[in-house]
Amino acid sequence: MKLYNTLTRQKDEFIPLTPGEVKMYSCGPTVYNYFHVGNARPFIVFDVLRRYFEYRGYKVTFVQNFTDIDDKVIGKANDEGVDFNVIADRYIKEYYVDADGLGIGRATVHPRATETMDAIIDIVQRLLDNGHAYLAENGDVYFRTRSFADYGKLCHQPMEELQAGARISVGEVKEDPMDFAVWKAAKPGEPAWDTPWGSKGRPGWHIECSAMVNKYLGPTIDIHSGGLDLTFPHHENEIAQSECANGCTFANYWLHNGFLTIDNEKMSKSKGNFFMVRDAAKEFGYETIRMFMLSAHYRTPLNYSADSLEMSKASLARLYEARSNMEFRMEKAAGDTMTVEEAAKCEELGRYKQKFIEAMDDDLNTADALSAIFELTREINAYMGAHQDATRAWLRAAHGLFMELTGVLNLVQKREDAADPEADKIEALIAQRAAAKREKNFAEADRIRDELAAMGVTIKDTRQGTQWSRA
Repeated sequence: MKLYNTLTRQKDEFIPLTPGEVKMYSCGPTVYNYFHVGNARPFIVFDVLRRYFEYRGYKVTFVQNFTDIDDKVIGKANDEGVDFNVIADRYIKEYYVDADGLGIGRATVHPRATETMDAIIDIVQRLLDNGHAYLAENGDVYFRTRSFADYGKLCHQPMEELQAGARISVGEVKEDPMDFAVWKAAKPGEPAWDTPWGSKGRPGWHIECSAMVNKYLGPTIDIHSGGLDLTFPHHENEIAQSECANGCTFANYWLHNGFLTIDNEKMSKSKGNFFMVRDAAKEFGYETIRMFMLSAHYRTPLNYSADSLEMSKASLARLYEARSNMEFRMEKAAGDTMTVEEAAKCEELGRYKQKFIEAMDDDLNTADALSAIFELTREINAYMGAHQDATRAWLRAAHGLFMELTGVLNLVQKREDAADPEADKIEALIAQRAAAKREKNFAEADRIRDELAAMGVTIKDTRQGTQWSRA
């Protein structure tokens, strides 16, 4: 398998540190709000990468963090007059609602910054001890950027060019504009932690990822991933502080997904084109969003529009229809042994599995992998149409291959979607209603119930969960 490595600017053959195992870290959300469609792209893409490794037999240890202490989290808590943990807990729960809807699997570990404070303080202390960081007079701790000769190796820019955009903000006491905070001294009313160097405060954004990687995966990992916007300064700073603290390579492969635009414009709150996944799912369904995100190569720019989502919805419906037809025919068919012709056809279908694997091995090309699935689907449909007496054995084999390949992408796995074209949307609304009830937001729960009723959906809450049916 080859992966495009931002560090080398080329497709590199993937060679794990330990044969048969993958250590993988991907940047997670800052939990002060629902996550938006731009965030959804890396969450989905690197979920698929993890699933593909597992499909190929690797044991994957996958870590994705929650940034639960941050200026935005604190700001939201202050606005609502609550403890910052209330905000973090709320939006971690909401993350899982949307992630589950999008088919994003749980990471091996989902560490929170506040739960990793000992490891964060330890790495800051090591940087202070070896001279790569310094304690400023205001209590902040800064990383001494010029002490790391390879700074800029990920974004491929020399220090001189990076320095041109550097500045010292009000309240910062740096030796150099290029230096960045690994620890922030406490401000009045903010949560803070004690430290060995005597400066009570909280971590900077970059340091938490370095500490989590080191704690849960070790000093060197196979893959670090995230959105292209994180390359600089976040990932560049992670490399610098990690390699200076540990004295070894931080990550061998760096993967970054391309930007998402909205109707060919950069997503921006000021432009009014800032869409939460929660809202998009109400209109198109969660699985449609996943289908859309995988319809293009992860490194290419992707334009989000109503037309694109409708096309993905239609494509997904075709796959569900094919699955439904196979399952209907399997129930009615006879014959538990393939004919000679069917055995030959079954072997022929194997070429689509090979095309799928070749596409995925070529830098996780999900667009070409989906094309292989659609080609397989057309071939199966054509054979079923021409052979009304196809045996149950052949239908099972064709169905099994179809489900195997779509399963790697975690598409077309929801049985209810085969029966109701709006099932994904209905399930999303039911999940959102459950979340509203947990937060005791009964007005929102009632509003969602009314929206479902307007769609002709009747719901019934039971001990096993919420059941629904069409009126």
